[in-house]
Amino acid sequence: MKKLTELLFLISLIIIPTITVHAQRAKKSIPVFKDGEAQIVPGFKNSKKWIRHDLWVEADFDTDGDGKLDRMHVAVTRPYQTDSEGLKLPVIYVSSPYFAGVAAPVEGLFWDVKHELGVAGKDHLHPEVVRTGKRPIISNSHINKWVPRGYIVVHSSSPGTGLSQGAPTVGGDNESLAPKAVIDWLCGRKPGYTSPYGDEIEVAFWSTGKVGMTGTSYNGTIPLAAATTGVSGLEAIIPIAPNTSYYHYYRSNGLVRSPGGYLGEDIDVLYEFIHSGDESKRAFNNATVRDTEMKNGMDRITGDYNDFWAGRDYLNDMEPMKAAMLMSHGFNDWNVMPEHSYRIYKAAKEKGLPTQIYYHQNGHGGPPPMILMNRWFTRYLHGIENGVEQDARAWIVRENDTRDNPTPYQEYPNPEAEEVQLYLTKGAPKTGMLRIEESKLQGIEQLVDNYSFSGTSLAQAEITNHRLLYVTPVLTEAVHISGTAKVSITLSSSKPAANLSVWLVSLPWTEGRRSKMTDNIITRGWADPQNHHSITQSEPLEAGQFYEVNFDLMPDDQIIPKGQKIGLMVFSSDKEFTLWPEPGTELKVDLDATTLTLPIVGGIQSYTNAVKVK
Repeated sequence: MKKLTELLFLISLIIIPTITVHAQRAKKSIPVFKDGEAQIVPGFKNSKKWIRHDLWVEADFDTDGDGKLDRMHVAVTRPYQTDSEGLKLPVIYVSSPYFAGVAAPVEGLFWDVKHELGVAGKDHLHPEVVRTGKRPIISNSHINKWVPRGYIVVHSSSPGTGLSQGAPTVGGDNESLAPKAVIDWLCGRKPGYTSPYGDEIEVAFWSTGKVGMTGTSYNGTIPLAAATTGVSGLEAIIPIAPNTSYYHYYRSNGLVRSPGGYLGEDIDVLYEFIHSGDESKRAFNNATVRDTEMKNGMDRITGDYNDFWAGRDYLNDMEPMKAAMLMSHGFNDWNVMPEHSYRIYKAAKEKGLPTQIYYHQNGHGGPPPMILMNRWFTRYLHGIENGVEQDARAWIVRENDTRDNPTPYQEYPNPEAEEVQLYLTKGAPKTGMLRIEESKLQGIEQLVDNYSFSGTSLAQAEITNHRLLYVTPVLTEAVHISGTAKVSITLSSSKPAANLSVWLVSLPWTEGRRSKMTDNIITRGWADPQNHHSITQSEPLEAGQFYEVNFDLMPDDQIIPKGQKIGLMVFSSDKEFTLWPEPGTELKVDLDATTLTLPIVGGIQSYTNAVKVK
């Protein structure tokens, strides 16, 4: 009996520690996945136990002229298990010029738009930004969404903002290289420092070296900027309403055009709006960036595309890009317009990169549903084979659906969409028609520019000489437009320069009638007739001479319900977007040499059925 007791005691000495070790391991928090998505883990959820600290990462440039490489201010939020249990996790990284505050919205901040075309407008105020925020927190965005799901969230201020050194360049190379430096640090290729000028090293020992980026608007531009460097470790990005070309943001087909809601804003205004960095460096930054590079390059006189704008167009930099991309945008975003997302999505798809696109029917901003983002980051950051590559490529929120309930499609534009060309028949100053049949001998119709009339009022006017309007018959079936509408307008101008604005509208105009998400504007576009040959070279218009102007409207995916008419409205100055020259410029349109091309799901047959009298 004594031997048996001794034997049991010896066995207990072996078993009990083993049980204890397993119990301790069982309590460890690790990422959990279900149905291809990272789940909220209780051990990661307690925000009071999160570790938060900041540091500086040295970039490969000196843009503030102090002879030292600029360091970017970085803040980290991570589960405590990355310290106590040696847990390594992937990173969701967000960078922004806005985290430390922006200029106050005072009168005179923007350029004066009330002046003739081809001349310099009145300059604007030059505000200075007062930095806000306290260390070690740069921002709290995204942490509650991703840290509980097994990610580390990292924030950084972009160059010349907050406690990041350097100068803001609004799309210059340093705004691509700054996030690249942070990613290099997260992947162990570059040192971080505990202070802006010191030598004490900070190591990202808790990082797996797998990084994803996301953000909205300017914060959505930076993930794309980083991706165009081809930096290793940036596995996936989710840009939301990103500005992918500052030319397309502040110009349109050679025309000086403001973003919606910011009449008179230009790239130098945005530079000053975000310049919250070191006050002692602002004089140098203003002299080199604002007063030299921007002043000489932005060209508010002609609106032409030049080397300055080409250097701020991320479509030109996509060759090194290898990150998987889920793009998000709103079709009614008239600030950062939907062409920004589509042009990059199309190029990434053509490169063979993993891509998806999500479009909703609202305005600026709006991330994809959590399930789409979660599956994207789960696949490319955690490496879970969840089949996301076989998911639908396009997710479109239909007109009366909520944003978290998109309809899946094989692709965007809809693969069943085909171009349908429509021709114009006369009707000014009332309304002409849009027809499938080419109608010759329609002659010439004229409009008179007057910026004091808004596009909305012109679309609703029964009779006016300030616009030309051409409509389809009443739709007896719904028409699904998916893709990019195009116009070819042959016109003459009574002056050497003129604004040209085009709206595609749904009529009759009834506020709030169509849906809670959309209004009567289907899509829009703007162009400078002086750039009829090229957006890089404008030439004065000769009075009485006709010019063919071809350009795209903004991409769209919209179902126009039966009972409506589709209308093409041509006018000159758009009060919300263009410069305001003195009223009176006369534009004449040759109807026989002007067409509208619509991308219609089902093509000509679908359209014919929709306008057929039942």
